[in-house]
Amino acid sequence: MASTIWKGVIRLGEEAVPVKLRSAVTDRTIRFRLLDEPRGAPVEQRMVNPETGKAVPFEKIRRGVETESGEIVVLEDKELEKLAPAESRDIEIVRVVPSAAIDHRWYVRPYWLAPDGEPESYFALAQALEEDGREGVARWTMRKKEYQGALHPRDGYLMLVTLRHASEVVSAAELEGPTGRELDPRERKMAVQLIEALSGDFEPESYVDEYRKRVAELIEAKASGKRIRLEPKRERKRPASLAAALEKSLERARKERSVA
Repeated sequence: MASTIWKGVIRLGEEAVPVKLRSAVTDRTIRFRLLDEPRGAPVEQRMVNPETGKAVPFEKIRRGVETESGEIVVLEDKELEKLAPAESRDIEIVRVVPSAAIDHRWYVRPYWLAPDGEPESYFALAQALEEDGREGVARWTMRKKEYQGALHPRDGYLMLVTLRHASEVVSAAELEGPTGRELDPRERKMAVQLIEALSGDFEPESYVDEYRKRVAELIEAKASGKRIRLEPKRERKRPASLAAALEKSLERARKERSVA
């Protein structure tokens, strides 16, 4: 079971629901160490002044932000501490919206909320949101940082997903309009057939990080003293036309479906 990261209280009007916050995802990234090639000894990273070439002690390092004019504004830790939000355990529900109101562009990271103490009010809230087809828009402060998120029911429990701020989300209106020729009837038909051939249920267990898997196998083999022979990577040939690309993709999709 995932460990508790933080404890808080969901505030919905006069209702207070104590909860424990736990991560709903796990980072499986392989961490590489940087080594000195001749000896294989780990190397250290240091802050170096590029003008003098000397390492700068941590206590002498300051934070700065470069403005559009090129000026660097220095900010002191004490100044930033005064601007930090006040500590709080409240997860305030500021709005309740339909479950499909927030699209995936806004999502950042999911967390499970587990009941902390008496579970009745927790499961009552989860059940009420699920039966009503709604989710809450929440805001809270955790470790001197303000967050906003979506509180929604999932498998009988509550999940809290952090959301991006409006200034971080790019609108489709900012994209360039489509250019080039229109698709001919044959290309349109093959595009529809390709979508139909790829249609099916979402099966997350079938989507594996193949690169991480191959790196892990390489590490295990080298650690056991085996000699490794790596096959050269084959580059895909680009089809001569859109129609050829669609035809090739359709053929591959049908073949994979017949095997499955």
